[in-house]
Amino acid sequence: METRMIPDQSKDNPPFLDRSIGPLPVKRMYPYFSKLKIFLGALAFSFFAKGFSGSYMKSMSTQIERRFEISSSVVGIIDGSFEIGNLMVMILVSYLGSKVHRPKVIAAGCLIMSFGTFLSVMPHFLMGRYNYERIQLTEDNSSTSLSACSLVLPLHRPTLDAMEMTRELKNSGCEKAASSYLWIFVLMGNLLRGIGEAPIMPLGVSYVDDFSKEENSAFYIGTIRSCGMVGPTLGFLLGSFCANLWVDIGVVDLESLTINPKDTRWVGAWWLGLVICGAVSFLASLPFWFLPYSLPKEGEERNLKKLSESSVTIQEDHCKIEPPSQPQLKFSEAVKDFLPTLKKLLGNPVFLVYLFLTILQYNSMVGLITFETKFMEQQFNVSVSRAIFLIGVILLPITILGMFLGGFIIKKFKLHITGMAKFGCATFIAAYLLNLLYFICDCEVLQVAGLTVSYPGVKQSSFPKNNLIASCNSDCSCVLNQWDPVCGDNGITYMTACFAGCKSSIGTGKNMVFHNCSCVQVEGFESGNFSAVLGQCQREGCTKTFPYFLALLSTCALILALGGTPTYMIMFRSVSPDLKSFAVGIDALCGRILGGLPAPIYFGALIDQTCLKWGTKRCGGSGSCRVYDTKAFRNVYLGLIAGLRAGCCFLYITLFILIIKRFRPESNELIDLKSTDVSSRKGSTSVSKNETFPCAKALEANEETCL
Repeated sequence: METRMIPDQSKDNPPFLDRSIGPLPVKRMYPYFSKLKIFLGALAFSFFAKGFSGSYMKSMSTQIERRFEISSSVVGIIDGSFEIGNLMVMILVSYLGSKVHRPKVIAAGCLIMSFGTFLSVMPHFLMGRYNYERIQLTEDNSSTSLSACSLVLPLHRPTLDAMEMTRELKNSGCEKAASSYLWIFVLMGNLLRGIGEAPIMPLGVSYVDDFSKEENSAFYIGTIRSCGMVGPTLGFLLGSFCANLWVDIGVVDLESLTINPKDTRWVGAWWLGLVICGAVSFLASLPFWFLPYSLPKEGEERNLKKLSESSVTIQEDHCKIEPPSQPQLKFSEAVKDFLPTLKKLLGNPVFLVYLFLTILQYNSMVGLITFETKFMEQQFNVSVSRAIFLIGVILLPITILGMFLGGFIIKKFKLHITGMAKFGCATFIAAYLLNLLYFICDCEVLQVAGLTVSYPGVKQSSFPKNNLIASCNSDCSCVLNQWDPVCGDNGITYMTACFAGCKSSIGTGKNMVFHNCSCVQVEGFESGNFSAVLGQCQREGCTKTFPYFLALLSTCALILALGGTPTYMIMFRSVSPDLKSFAVGIDALCGRILGGLPAPIYFGALIDQTCLKWGTKRCGGSGSCRVYDTKAFRNVYLGLIAGLRAGCCFLYITLFILIIKRFRPESNELIDLKSTDVSSRKGSTSVSKNETFPCAKALEANEETCL
């Protein structure tokens, strides 16, 4: 058989590009190169899937709060269950790192995400129809009009169908009909989503960083994260669509509803989007089952130099190179090395300050994302569905653009770690100064008779609890804990048409108008037939301020995203190569346990303190909040975010100073540090790069001079 020797090739003319050799080496190298691209695509889609389901759950927090009649703090606990799931496996997954088959672990995680999402849908099919809170109307003498003000008002049970409610209470009892604890299904589903998502970030990012060129790593990671941000964008758009659909769509006659999506009692089809999210997570798992344990370093001639030195001939039988076998991991050795490895990682002052910075950033970002739609709704008189839509089509695309540009800037200007720190610090401080302008976007409190203003329309300095009954409605026998608001001709909202003293009405459903409302007094008119319509009064001043707030929010999001990727890459450049995967896991773990877990809970608990009127459950007890003190809400929400980000500014400056001192371009300290790490890995019992792929020596030489 005719053979051909491999000539000595330079780096500028590698063997697999030498056409004189023939097509065989090209055939051998192409599959390995393509598998890296396949992994990049699969990882980007898994980032999309986790962002898609995560953002959808965030967008549905208000719908879940109303459907299960729970407080914002309980919603925070449900949201935090996702972080608890991450905690359960994050340390183990990140520590094992390259010691496990990373693609298959990611595939299993996506399947668990899918199962958890489907589990969250279960309560919808167990609870029955949603019956929102509204008053009962009585017929007047003409039998053609309904009156909200009656001398004898029957016992109120908020329902769309009284006969259905009576039958349900008789068969299952009040406690069961209230479905008080079915939100635990959502909590457990979110917990499983957290467990499934845990391996995607640390294992996927470390896999890319291990097998891609040093100069391409930041660009690839930035691109993957940018592609992943498409998921939250579509997740919020799906959330906006589902929030506009009635929760029991296809079962209830929509013409009989007396509320619209702007009403605080409205519940959208929160369950519908979860079915789609579960299917997407399942599809994301499929490609990873067919990817190998490891790949050759991108752009390197795998084993070709070794073949040349040995004068090995290239034949068709030799074209197939067996992939490296997966090393056997001894669990006892892994546990034994854990504490020394953790001590070594936390002994790095740059990484330690970066860790504290991550924790504060997690707190501010998680709190902001969880309650941003509620803030827009209460502060600017915007429906939840519209708020979700605007976040999806404006804020998230801007964030994607910023993250992509951040990674591009690193690649284009080949930023050293000091340049990354300087860029990240400058962008964050600029965004923080702009954040302070949020407090200028003021909005008045909703005027509710007997709650925030007196019945004549005088503003209250405080909000007394028992000031709902006035002389104009004292003979109406109104139920105090009801919330079915109407807007009077005088621009004041009344808790129900009964509290407005309305004696008659015309129309049905959403078009019902109440007349002869004795408590509705229009200035300049001593008497007359004053009317009220269903729903809260609109606050026009708040609506006009909203575009300015949205423009400011978009600008801040762009600036923060620009510095996001450079700041994230600081972690990779400040630790030794064998600790990269572990560092990513510890970073995510601490961010979630000290940021993602407590932030929704304490944000929600403090927001609950600003509530002025709570809804009532069918069987008694407080439900979700109907009206907030918008000024207090704004101060609590924006104040918490500003305080946390002030701490971030201090830590950014500290991090920058440490990096300047330790990693100066003319200093050899980083090279010495990496050389020590490489030497220690050679004698370590843990898996080294020599065990992972044959060209480890060339890679180590690359790593020692990468900065």
